[in-house]
Amino acid sequence: MKVALVTGAARGIGAATARRLAADGLAVAVLDLDETATKSTVDGITAAGGTAVGVGADVADREQVEAAVTRVVSELGPPTVLVNNAGVLRDNLIFKMTDDDWDIVLSVHLRGAFLVTRAVQAHMVAAKWGRIVNLSSTSALGNRGQVNYAAAKAGMQGFTKTLAIELGRYNVTANAVAPGFIETDMTAATAARMGVDFETLKKGASEQIAVRRVGQPEDVAHTISFLTSEGAGFVSGQVIYVSGGPSSGF
Repeated sequence: MKVALVTGAARGIGAATARRLAADGLAVAVLDLDETATKSTVDGITAAGGTAVGVGADVADREQVEAAVTRVVSELGPPTVLVNNAGVLRDNLIFKMTDDDWDIVLSVHLRGAFLVTRAVQAHMVAAKWGRIVNLSSTSALGNRGQVNYAAAKAGMQGFTKTLAIELGRYNVTANAVAPGFIETDMTAATAARMGVDFETLKKGASEQIAVRRVGQPEDVAHTISFLTSEGAGFVSGQVIYVSGGPSSGF
């Protein structure tokens, strides 16, 4: 049984991805900052007959990441599928953005993806097989009030393409998924910070999206499922926008 490690998997896109990969027959390590928060995802997977373990770690902390990967190897086996999904928002216009707002977003997204990938890739190289999927965003194209998040998500694309070049010889692929407006706790919190009713925000967003609806976490999980499959072995270094249309969507 192949082993997948999904970061930021306690809720939202990460949880949906963990559930989908478990349904695909993988054992899944559900990693999040707070291990107790992973219980719902883990319980859902095991109740459906899958195999999962919850792991707590700060992806931006090298020692915690290395300890987490060691634990995954011990409890499930060497991970050969990695989904770097962990992320945070600290939205603000640049003249209001603090140093900490910038640092934490870049740290969690980019340093986190770097540390976890570096720790996991050795197991993929040893197995001569691996799949890495990094979460970017339509915000990588630019989005008002998100100069930190946009920079991080654009950085994830360059990170992904370089991984594809470096690891391809070991039969390891690396791709990025860039979601548009996805209905999650994170987007609900964004609406609250904006002082906008979430239903109103979703309705307005859907009117700007080609398929006339906002996305669900499962929409992203289905794409990740393909990219981590055997059949996606000739797809690498790509950025796939899961945004309901050809533009940034909203």
